[in-house]
Amino acid sequence: MATKKTTKAPAKAAKAPAKPMTKDEIREALAEATGYTKASVSEVYDALIELIAAQTKATKAFSLPGIGKFTVVRRAARIGKNPQTGAELKIPAKDAIKFTVSKIIKDKVLG
Repeated sequence: MATKKTTKAPAKAAKAPAKPMTKDEIREALAEATGYTKASVSEVYDALIELIAAQTKATKAFSLPGIGKFTVVRRAARIGKNPQTGAELKIPAKDAIKFTVSKIIKDKVLG
């Protein structure tokens, strides 16, 4: 009776993760998708960034329907550790910006 010889498939080389798009690549992709000039798209892109920053600072929240929401949250003071020495140190309370992704994007990306 012959024994069945099994061979393992060669391990696939791990793919390097794709790099995130640069600001210029995003502008170029938007210009191509909409038919607008890169200069026009660039102006809108820059204006959107300024709007998000100003409104988030003024109202502590800014929502981009279908994309997500920026909110300012308060991080409590806490005790941390210096990773090199292990010494404890006090980390003061501070404000931070949090971004929550919309359900639409989550569903499209994660299935």
